[in-house]
Amino acid sequence: MAEEKDGGIDEEALAEAYNRALTLEKSGDYEAAASAYQEVLRLDPDDHGGAAVRLASIGRGETPPKAPDAYVTTLFDQHAGDFENILVDQLGYGVPDLVRKALQKFAPGNYERLLDLGCGTGLSGETLCDMAAHVTGVDLSENMLELAEEKDVYDELYVGEVVDFLESVETEPYDLVTATDVLPYMGHLEGFFAGAASVMARRGILAFSTETLPTETFEGRPFMVGPHQRFAHAEAYLRGLMKENGFACLAFRPITVRHEQGKPVRGHLVIARKL
Repeated sequence: MAEEKDGGIDEEALAEAYNRALTLEKSGDYEAAASAYQEVLRLDPDDHGGAAVRLASIGRGETPPKAPDAYVTTLFDQHAGDFENILVDQLGYGVPDLVRKALQKFAPGNYERLLDLGCGTGLSGETLCDMAAHVTGVDLSENMLELAEEKDVYDELYVGEVVDFLESVETEPYDLVTATDVLPYMGHLEGFFAGAASVMARRGILAFSTETLPTETFEGRPFMVGPHQRFAHAEAYLRGLMKENGFACLAFRPITVRHEQGKPVRGHLVIARKL
C-alpha cells in the first residue's frame, strides 16, 4: 500500500489505483476491478471518488447507506461550472418543470416558505421561486451554491448535508419542501422523511423525484445502487416511509429523470401532503 505524503493522501497512488479500477470495470473484469477499488478505499477512507458506490454497482460490495459526503461534494464542486449544460442540455433533465406542473395540478396555491433540498445551482429554485414568498436552499457543494446565489432567487442558502440540515435547523415551518435529483444519492431514506416531516407545517407539501428499476431487479430490496452509480428506490419502500411519517400521497407518477448513454433513466415524481 502506498504511503501517505506529508500526512495526507498519496494522490499519485490514488489516481493510479482509481484509473486502473475504472479500466478494469469497463473491460468487464469485475473481480480485478473490485480489488482495485478496495485499494482506492484503503488510500482514501473518506472515499472522494465514490469507490464504495461503484463496488455496489458491480455487485462486489455491500450497498452503502448513501453516497459518501466527500464523493458528492467533490463530484459537484468539480462540475459546478458546466453542471447545467451537462444535466439539462446533454442528459435532458427537466424534473423541476415536471414538479411545477404537478404542483399546479395537485397542490395549487401560493406558498409562504419553500425549502429546496440539494438545490445545486438553483434549477428548482429558479423554476419555483414565484410560487413562494421565501425560498431557502441547501447543498453540500459550496461551488454549486455560489452559482445558485448569482441567480438571486434564494433568500437563504446553507452549506450542508440534507438530513443533517433537517435534523439541526431551527426555523419556522416550511409549507413546501422539494428534493429534485437528491434521493438518487441516498440509500436509506428513513432520516430524510422523518427530517422533512419535522420541519414542515401541517398540510405542507413535499415534492421529490427518485430513480427506480424494474420491480424484479430489486429482489425484495428497498433500494440498490443502479448501473450508473446512483441509488434506485422501490415504490413500496417510498410509500411505506411516507405513511410512517404522516404523509398522504397525492401523486406518484412514472417519469424519465434523464438520459444516460442515450437511454431513458426511469424514475418517479411524487407529491405528498403532511397530515
